[in-house]
Amino acid sequence: MCGILGLIAQTEANQVLYDGLLVLQHRGQDAAGIATIDGNTFHLHKGNGLVRDVFRTRNMRALRGNAGIAHVRYPTAGSAVDHNEAQPFYVNSPFGIVLGHNGNLTNTEQLQQELFLEDRRHVNTHSDSEVLLNVLAHELQAHSTMRYRLDIKNIFDAVSGVHRRCHGAYAVVAMIAGYGLLAFRDAYGIRPLVIGTHQTEKGTEYLIASESVALDTLGFKFLRDIAPGEAVFIDFDGNFHSKQCAENPTLNPCIFEYVYLARPDSVINGISVYETRLHMGERLADKITRVWPQHDIDVVIPIPDSSRPSALQLANHLGIPFREGFVKNRYIGRTFIMPGQEMRKKSVRQKLNAISMEFKNKNVLLVDDSIVRGTTSREIVQMARDAGARKVYFASAAPPVRFPNVYGIDMPSRRELIATGRSDDEICREIGADKLIYQDLDDLKAAVRKVNPAIKYFDASCFDGDYITGDITPEYLDEIEAARENGNANKEDDAAQLDLDLAANE
Repeated sequence: MCGILGLIAQTEANQVLYDGLLVLQHRGQDAAGIATIDGNTFHLHKGNGLVRDVFRTRNMRALRGNAGIAHVRYPTAGSAVDHNEAQPFYVNSPFGIVLGHNGNLTNTEQLQQELFLEDRRHVNTHSDSEVLLNVLAHELQAHSTMRYRLDIKNIFDAVSGVHRRCHGAYAVVAMIAGYGLLAFRDAYGIRPLVIGTHQTEKGTEYLIASESVALDTLGFKFLRDIAPGEAVFIDFDGNFHSKQCAENPTLNPCIFEYVYLARPDSVINGISVYETRLHMGERLADKITRVWPQHDIDVVIPIPDSSRPSALQLANHLGIPFREGFVKNRYIGRTFIMPGQEMRKKSVRQKLNAISMEFKNKNVLLVDDSIVRGTTSREIVQMARDAGARKVYFASAAPPVRFPNVYGIDMPSRRELIATGRSDDEICREIGADKLIYQDLDDLKAAVRKVNPAIKYFDASCFDGDYITGDITPEYLDEIEAARENGNANKEDDAAQLDLDLAANE
């Protein structure tokens, strides 16, 4: 999961892009980058860390020009620590292009071979996003005129070529020197992408973003979602063009965006994220009433932050008091994206603190958006007991996560997923709860579809193992898990060396 922005403005673009990245920070805390264009010259700054740490005043001053793209990175494919994999990426042949990508390609290895053997293009990193950039550059070259000139048809034909070659999930923003801003979305619409406009005295400004919340906070009016398979091109004069570039596109949004990834104040594919989470709570309350009619729950407590709407609605439907039982330290990064179980376990206590009076001598129902690895859930259950809870029940607004996600969410290893190969009762014992209630997948889909009945299908592969791109084999899953384990081993070696270095300096 990453956050992307693309901007055609009437004034300097750097501040708008920076502010937009702050709004999308929840989509990636590993790295950040901004590229702007002034005339035919690109200005690029990127690095590892949070947005506020990557950019200084001198960096911002150097990002000149009225157009640009920006990216916050949450590592999926490739190394989690290599600063060279921060985006945007850049190529200069045959056109100057910078690109930012949200998602994950599932045929990266095949594309790397094609680029090297057939397209004669070199890829510097292990990032699938750099592969995608080079595929786009090659397709632009292949569809350009004899003198390497582009028109709208050439650009859209090139995107059609990208769709034919690239498999998986991708929402993309790219700038082509001398031409304009290009954005497109994969044929399944797995990852979100929206367009907004802002009217000024000098003309219309356009902003493309991963979530509508970026448009809202920056003063842009929501125009629409970019459709699955659609490409949008805005030239530097502000002329807007769009075309459907994929064969047989269908909308299959990632349902985990609504469960956890997106901000609650966003609207994605015509669906209010906040409203879906309210409906998830209603559905979960109905299930508790159905399977546990004689429950003895005294209080419902959310695990901050994304589960709060579901927990509130669940409590209302059950007629049980809703209370805030945990205070969150907002200066600690999200545990979901932290590498290594020990780091994740350590961070939970730093991130949350229990309010003892809400737990003491009570039967508490804790509500979370989902349970992925189970480490955080186990720690929070123990925190509730330590705070004096008589019994600790646990409810998940999402079904069990039993399968790897290969479309851009960092949970690809079955061995890391607590629900893989375990029954609900076994998971309950693993996290130390007295009872565990999971949302049913049909109810989750119904909760999201209730807001927009036109959505017929979802990518719910992490719950049901149904990979909609049709190219995911057991061998592929084995390969990405092996790569992940090798990466984690390297991270552990790096952490051990860091410990030794710190000890030597004490």
